[in-house]
Amino acid sequence: MIPVHLFGQPADMDPILEIAGRYDLLVIEDACQAHGAEYKGKKAGSIGAAGCFSFYPGKNLGAYGEAGAVGTNDDGLAEKIKMLRDHGQTKKYYHDWIGWNARMDGFQGAVLRVKLKHLPAWNGARRHHARKYNELLAGADAIHAPREAAYAKHIYHIYALRAPNRDELISSLAAKGISCGIHYPVPIHLQEAYRSLGLKKGSFPAAENSAEEFLSLPMYPELTDEQIEYVAEQVKEQVNKLTL
Repeated sequence: MIPVHLFGQPADMDPILEIAGRYDLLVIEDACQAHGAEYKGKKAGSIGAAGCFSFYPGKNLGAYGEAGAVGTNDDGLAEKIKMLRDHGQTKKYYHDWIGWNARMDGFQGAVLRVKLKHLPAWNGARRHHARKYNELLAGADAIHAPREAAYAKHIYHIYALRAPNRDELISSLAAKGISCGIHYPVPIHLQEAYRSLGLKKGSFPAAENSAEEFLSLPMYPELTDEQIEYVAEQVKEQVNKLTL
């Protein structure tokens, strides 16, 4: 089972772990957007059999290029992962499995080592910005702002809200100098790569509605309160115009 800690908030892990235990399944956490997030006081990526992290430059902890890591407390699994990242080799030129060339180069490791000590402060800034957005957007009935679950410490890799007329809202905000993103515009079951599953529009209505309404506002540690106030003001103003 692969729960995804989406946008910086951990999935509700206890029910997932209970199901996994019932059916003797491994739980591998996708913590690629959850560096430093917590579930009931435990760090995301440290709860299942393994946790996977992306260090793509746009992540809360980002390298200067492509990079990633897997964390586990299982010595046997750790050894196998080390081999798979290096062409499945036990030693040079001796291959036990078909693997990949997935070694992270030393330069990226050096960058991450320097940046890691700043991660708590950067996450704290993101949490401050999210609280500010939430306060300013409160009362805007057409907007559904993100909520931090009672069990979680959300680190807001993405501040994604749901709004009507999403595409028109993005265009109107761009005209005001505000760049937004969409995470993610096409649900997995409607991707061309999964056409063979035979799933059509309407198969997963919750995912489809989210894909049509999600809008990611600017979110990074260096945002100022003045910038957040301007973004929130424009979001409310443009939403009101579009829903009249």
